Amino acid sequence: MTTLSIFHQNQPEQALTVVTDPDAIRNKLSAHGVHFDRWATRDLPADATEEEILEAYADEVARLKQDWGFQTADVISLTADHPQKDAFRQKFLDEHTHSEDEVRFFVRGQGLFYLHFGDQVYALLCEKNDLISVPDGTRHWFDMGPEPEFTCIRLFSNPEGWVASFTGEDIASRLPRYESLAGGA
Repeated sequence: MTTLSIFHQNQPEQALTVVTDPDAIRNKLSAHGVHFDRWATRDLPADATEEEILEAYADEVARLKQDWGFQTADVISLTADHPQKDAFRQKFLDEHTHSEDEVRFFVRGQGLFYLHFGDQVYALLCEKNDLISVPDGTRHWFDMGPEPEFTCIRLFSNPEGWVASFTGEDIASRLPRYESLAGGA
């Protein structure tokens, strides 16, 4: 279940608020400029290729490109048996920003976005059907867990794709990780 947990950065042991209603999640995130939506997913084979996934969502991707000015789209997919899963997890675990919006649509599985606003951290457990757009300059990080199982469509304004500027802050190491917040999900 999509879940938003809000923490005070200095008291990470207990969430101040936990929200599961999609409309309430949308409202809380939009107050910070984060776009959250739920899209219908298509029945695709587990081994669908990037081309098949992008073709299945061609209308939605085209609309986002037109409305938001994105230039490229790709698909990222990780499974628990991926030989570099630990390296990929580590790559996204430190707080960083981007000079463009970070957009992800979860076609399959789940992952945990952390968004740092002032002295609060919003931990959003995204799952299949969830679309999130993190505004450029927003401090955040992503945790896919130790046994990742997800497929996402990513959209970029920068043709180079994912480019991060790390903040050097250790806040990501102080907040509960995927294992704690996703539970047995």
